[in-house]
Amino acid sequence: MRIILPFRFLLAGVGIGLLSTPAMATSSDLVTLENELRTLVGGRSGEYGVAALDLRDGASVAVNGDIAFAMASTVKLAIAAVFLADVDAGRRSLDDHVAGRPASGVMELMIVRSDNQAADQLLAAVGGPGVVQQWLDAHGFAGIRVDRTIAQLLRERGHLADVKDVATPIAMVALLSRLEDATVLTARSSGFLFGLMRRCSTGTRRIRALLPPGTTVEDKTGTLDGVTNDVGFITMPDGHRVAIAIFARGGRDRQPGIAAIARLVYDRFADTTRNALAVFMDLR
Repeated sequence: MRIILPFRFLLAGVGIGLLSTPAMATSSDLVTLENELRTLVGGRSGEYGVAALDLRDGASVAVNGDIAFAMASTVKLAIAAVFLADVDAGRRSLDDHVAGRPASGVMELMIVRSDNQAADQLLAAVGGPGVVQQWLDAHGFAGIRVDRTIAQLLRERGHLADVKDVATPIAMVALLSRLEDATVLTARSSGFLFGLMRRCSTGTRRIRALLPPGTTVEDKTGTLDGVTNDVGFITMPDGHRVAIAIFARGGRDRQPGIAAIARLVYDRFADTTRNALAVFMDLR
């Protein structure tokens, strides 16, 4: 089991500059969290990759953060981002028809219900997997690879050892962060996407499962034979957000494993002592 430290320097290579408060990335509570995550993951069957980034102060943790995992349907965030980037550039509209339906409705099916046909319809509309990869490369998202349509992906086997359509947890969190900070999408487009992610209906037993009632989660799940993923944002009690990516493959009971990891991350990032320190750092 490998622990990736310090996460902030790896993020610099996947589309994010040095984080704003380096001391937070190596503070004792975050080291404790990484150790707790390592213990939790090490006690479960299968292999897990985890990355989390506090979008307020740049504090971050990662376990197996630079190992590539099959994305499964989490790739649909990249497909949505490419379409929305074209909307921002005036080349497309959410009112455009894709396969006979408004693009907004097709994207809703893709994100909220993880509809694979809708995903491939949007993917075809933007120009296919190669165009999505070009967009990722242009924005510096090393560590994410898009090769196939969803239909092609599902026809093939061997996803546990796949080298196609993969992402590292760190790269996925980098993508989430850039979607949130308005550097690759306008606030309007990212807000539309996050609104769909809040309504995700396929992940009730993953990131959301063990969080306190009423916690806002915006996520996108991914599932293949032997692969269970969930990525997105968790809103802390004080309103700030944490981007999180959890990939799991092999073994048993991957959904409870993802839920336990998410709750552990939530408890540490919501800790009042740590948040008080973050406020102090901001005031310096």
